[in-house]
Formats: sequence, structure tokens, C-alpha cells
Amino acid sequence: MKKIGLYIHIPFCASKCPYCDFYSMRADKSTFDSYTDAVIRQMHSWVKRYPYQAETLYLGGGTPSLIGAENIAKIVSAAKQLFGTNGEITVECNPSAIEDGFFEMIAASGVNRISLGLQSAVDSERRILGRRSGNETIIKRIEQARTAGIDNISLDVMLGVPNQTEESLKETVDFCLDCNIPHISAYMLKLEEGTYYYKNADRLNLPDDDRVADMYLLLCDMLNESGFCHYEISNFAKPGFESQHNLKYWNCEEYLGIGPSAHSFLDGKRFYYPRDLNSFLSGTDVISDGFGGDKSEYIMLRLRLKDGLDFKEYKERFSEKIPNDFIVRAGQFARLGLMKVDENGASITEKGFLVSNYIICELELNLL
Repeated sequence: MKKIGLYIHIPFCASKCPYCDFYSMRADKSTFDSYTDAVIRQMHSWVKRYPYQAETLYLGGGTPSLIGAENIAKIVSAAKQLFGTNGEITVECNPSAIEDGFFEMIAASGVNRISLGLQSAVDSERRILGRRSGNETIIKRIEQARTAGIDNISLDVMLGVPNQTEESLKETVDFCLDCNIPHISAYMLKLEEGTYYYKNADRLNLPDDDRVADMYLLLCDMLNESGFCHYEISNFAKPGFESQHNLKYWNCEEYLGIGPSAHSFLDGKRFYYPRDLNSFLSGTDVISDGFGGDKSEYIMLRLRLKDGLDFKEYKERFSEKIPNDFIVRAGQFARLGLMKVDENGASITEKGFLVSNYIICELELNLL
């Protein structure tokens, strides 16, 4: 049986963060319940067409914890029953949107990994990001999760936020290390069109690109020295705690996404749900998005990983060797300290990750 990843988009938030362009909105308990039922109906529909096993399950958003432990447990139970999900099961949580007994109930349903939105451990930075929870709340949620038996915990951190400095970033990283969590996702702030930040960019005191680059390298050094593996451009993990679900994306493996705006890649085809809650609740069909998994996409995704591109695996997948022009160009980047290349494969260095989009575009040109 083909093994895939299963993603469920939960498009609800208590409020909209000023930098976020994900599809999300406010809703009430009745809508949460109706949405949960719609997700499960869609699961039943998909498993008839694609009777695959979902090795991983990821509930993202939005704020999945907002719909409550009971609804999350229903979704997890359906995934287990219909897709045989028995591996990594992740739920994204906003520390301020957690009910009493939440972690015990979702752990009992099979959830074994949570991702908490920290963003910053500095009060002034957190407030301007629209985050409500203080460090005490974060610590409390981590303790509650561990008491419930969930030890696989990730914290989200943002780089390049308004007023951030290397010293304030160090304070945030130190907080994460003091929490002794095994996974950290660190994302650079991007001004997405349509967001409050995008519309008010001239009023934000944002660090310049050079300062953000220095912050990124500082974070990498601190986490590497503390036993984390920098296994993907934006992700760091203690050994054995890499996100198995997200690795499916980066390894160009197949996945099914359910929910408005959720994307899928199955049987070489890509498709997605419209960004429309009402159409999803009424059972709308997905929209075709062409084909996926070609050589260019595979290389782009694999080069996000520390392990990079394995030439033998490339040949097995596409029945041809990696072009020599690609190796020559990668060698030029290697001489600049931006890549590592040998007879077995190619990978981007931490310094190179800062300009990974440029490197990948240049390398893809040598595949044409």
C-alpha cells in the first residue's frame, strides 16, 4: 500500500496576526463542530479514491487548538480508522488557546507531537507580532504537554521582526534551550501582500538584510553548539526528532491535504481546495494544479535539506545521471563556501542557505 502524509487545515484563529497571509478567520463553536464533520466526510470520500496509508498526520492552521480537544480527537480517530495512521501525529497550538485537559485528551487520541507558536521570548517583540502569550504561559503549556506524555515538542521562532537585534534573538534562543525542547523552527519574516505588515511596511522598524543574515547565522551557531542538527533551511532538531511529516514534503513524497487552501500531491498530480470555508462545508471539489515531482522540483526540495541531493537516488528516480553542467555549477558555488559537492551528491551550506533561492535557480538552469 502506498504511504502518504495527511494534512488537515484548520482555518480558525482568535485574531489575525499582522504578518500572516494563511487562510484563517474567526468562528464560533457551532462552526468548529460543523467543520470537523466536513473534514471527516472528506476523509471518507478520499479514502475511496486513494486507499493509501497515511503514515503521518499534521493539523495546521490557523489555530488547530482553537477547535477544542474533542474535535481534534474526532479527526485523529477518523484518520486512524480510514488511513491507518499510526506514526507521527502533530497539532499546531497557540499557547493562549488551550482548554483545561486539552493535552491529556489529544494525547489519549494518539497525538504525539505538538508545535507551539512562540515567535519571540521578548515581550516587546511578541506584542508587535500580535502574540498574546507570555513566557510563563509557554512554559506552562510545555509542562502540561509533557505531563500528558507528549515529549516531541517544537517551538516556532521568527527572525527579522520589528525592533529585533542579535541580543534580543539570543534571548529568545536561550529561552528555547532552557525549555529543553527537541525541535525548533526558525522562519525569516516575509512581508506577504495583503497583510497589515505589508500595508504598513514603512512604519515598521525592520532590521536590514545584512542584520537578518547575521541573526540567522547566530541562531545556527547557538543551536548547533547545543546538540541540534540543522536538518532543513528553517528547522533544527535533536537526533530522532526531525519532523517526519514535513520531511515528506522536502523529499518530494506524496501527501493529501484537506481543508480550504490545502494542497495535495498524489499520483503525480497536484490539486487544492479553494480558499473558501463555505464551499468546503458544502462539499466543493478540488481544483487541478497540474503535475508535480519533476526533476526541477525534486532538486529544489532536496536542496532545502542538510543532506541535500543524492546523485544515486536522483538516477534511480529519473533513470538518468545528474547533468555534468549541474555538477560544474555546483562546484563553483562550493568554491565560494555556499555548497558542498563530491561524487555522491551536493548540498547547500548554512552560509549558502541565506541565498538558497538564487543557488537553486542557477542550478535548475543547468538541467534544461
